[in-house]
Amino acid sequence: MVESGGFPRCVLAVFAHPDDAELACGGALAGWAAAGASVTIVCVCRGDKGAAERVEPGALAALREAEGRAAAAQLGAEWHALGMPDGEIAVDRLRAEVVALVRRRRPDVVVAPDPTVVIVGSSHVNHRDHREVGWAVLDAVGAEAANPNYHPGDDPAFQAAELWLCASSSPDRWVDIGVAVDAKVAALRCHATQLGGGSELGAADPFLRELVVGRAAAEGRAGGVRFGEAFRRIVLVD
Repeated sequence: MVESGGFPRCVLAVFAHPDDAELACGGALAGWAAAGASVTIVCVCRGDKGAAERVEPGALAALREAEGRAAAAQLGAEWHALGMPDGEIAVDRLRAEVVALVRRRRPDVVVAPDPTVVIVGSSHVNHRDHREVGWAVLDAVGAEAANPNYHPGDDPAFQAAELWLCASSSPDRWVDIGVAVDAKVAALRCHATQLGGGSELGAADPFLRELVVGRAAAEGRAGGVRFGEAFRRIVLVD
């Protein structure tokens, strides 16, 4: 369960690509880790297609894994890669992998992208990989990890207490990341391959802090905090 002070003891954050977790909830992850939580970032895909121009996928994947590991260290998190190609997620295998990790790590909070969000605003389609990861996590955490008949293995069945969804159109929980903004910026700076003006990060390195602070201020405003990250919280165990 989440501690009375609002901090979980163990967190499993499952996202599609290197930099997804840092963008969506890097401040919360860093804050929880600083408060003593065990935090693991699970990166499902290799990031091998994360470039606007044609690239050699193996070389890009190696760079992005190194960036992901460095970024996780900046947040105080452990990095766990599943190594699936971008756009080619094996959903059944992913569910089994998430179930195994939940049973092994026994997190009280699992964080993932909200799969119900398909269109973001009026001009952006949510990446298919994000949606597939979100649905797989919902299935694995919501029903399968607690049932020993699904994906039997060495570890006993386990039910995570809460599921927190990022980039949701229906947020109901905000985490104050004021003390973790620097860690989030430092983590995102590790993703050098993504820092071009046309990348998902949307700004070159000198403007990265301004971008992070601006987004955190916008998200935090709705939750009554100066700098925040927004989540949709699903309580699975009272």
